[in-house]
Amino acid sequence: MTSMKYMIATAAISAAAGTVMSAAQAQDIRIKPVAEARLRYEHADQEGLTIGKSDALTIRARAGLVATSGALSATVIGQGNLAVVDRYYDGLNGAATRPIIADPENVALYIAQLQYKAKLVTLTGGRQRIALDDERFVGNVAFRNNGQTFDAMRMELTPAQGLKLDLSYAWSVRTIWGFQGKGARQQAVSGDNIFANLSYVTPVGTLSGFAYLVDQDEAAMQAFRLSSQTYGVRLAGTQPLSKAAKLSYQLSYAKQADHHANPNNYSADYWLADATLDVKGWKLNAGYEVLGASNGAALTSFQTPLGTNFKFQGWADKFLTTPGNGIRDIYVGGGYGWKQLGPFSGAALMAVWHRFDSDRLDQHYGDEINLIASAKMRKTAWSVRYARYDAKAMASDTQKLWLQADWSY
Repeated sequence: MTSMKYMIATAAISAAAGTVMSAAQAQDIRIKPVAEARLRYEHADQEGLTIGKSDALTIRARAGLVATSGALSATVIGQGNLAVVDRYYDGLNGAATRPIIADPENVALYIAQLQYKAKLVTLTGGRQRIALDDERFVGNVAFRNNGQTFDAMRMELTPAQGLKLDLSYAWSVRTIWGFQGKGARQQAVSGDNIFANLSYVTPVGTLSGFAYLVDQDEAAMQAFRLSSQTYGVRLAGTQPLSKAAKLSYQLSYAKQADHHANPNNYSADYWLADATLDVKGWKLNAGYEVLGASNGAALTSFQTPLGTNFKFQGWADKFLTTPGNGIRDIYVGGGYGWKQLGPFSGAALMAVWHRFDSDRLDQHYGDEINLIASAKMRKTAWSVRYARYDAKAMASDTQKLWLQADWSY
């Protein structure tokens, strides 16, 4: 069955490639190089481990080409990740007695896609990035060096102003673990994944309805227990309050249940309410996110295995897999930003505090503080990031520090 899916996809991509070549005979081909580089130092200090500290100095590079001819384009990007300092457990190599830093060394074909882009429709086939809404359910995991991409066919249709249908079928998820991936941390996870998102721009924000069918169709992936079907709605918008102030907000609700070969029988809810007040460079943010529980058993709570989970519930990564009793995250943050600060543009300081509790049984998991300073100078983005998790009833005390520079051509 899997080989048949590959054959169909390959035939479709080959046909599209033929179309590109035919079109190229009638139009000029424009070639654009793509180049990115990242240098990052990451330190993790976690209690309860034999060797409680990890240090990683990594260099991630991506390079490729985008060839465009009229409405058609072809993109090929390769990537590599090198550990200059590798005193850490990367999830696959090293001692698990150290804290995990999920950036294993890797060489991979990152993007290999063909795209047709017209006024009303965009069609993309091949290995590609897919990031939907705020990436809570489907994302690229861009913070990790190897990212997450999808072998997929995608259609983005805009039949009327403000209305968009985004529909994808992905037969393989290319994970952050790279070519060394194995077991529960595989290089790629096969399955019939369907991502459907219908959105409409209203006066109060973009209203979306979505259906995400996640098919982790391999026994090594938690014995199929990460396969799920999720249906929900989301409203995201921004309203000016004055010439100097604006309010941004998100409201979301979803329902999740078991899907396909998942042996569990469960149902769990998701809620999000988030608001940000922006006044003359000052920002104040507060929110409440709930990933609900069902019966308390492992993997019967609301799960997001394909989301960009680093963006949510604190940077210490204590809740990448939702606990059986679910999780409630109350957070408050604030900061200040400068359009120009000396030689830097877009400079900002931010702090966020989280309180984590269970959705059932009234457990206080712990608290976390996140701090970040960021700025850009020409083509390089610089950041210093810090996370401190204070454990109560879940996980262990952890501190993390990141020094990072991202350059793009």
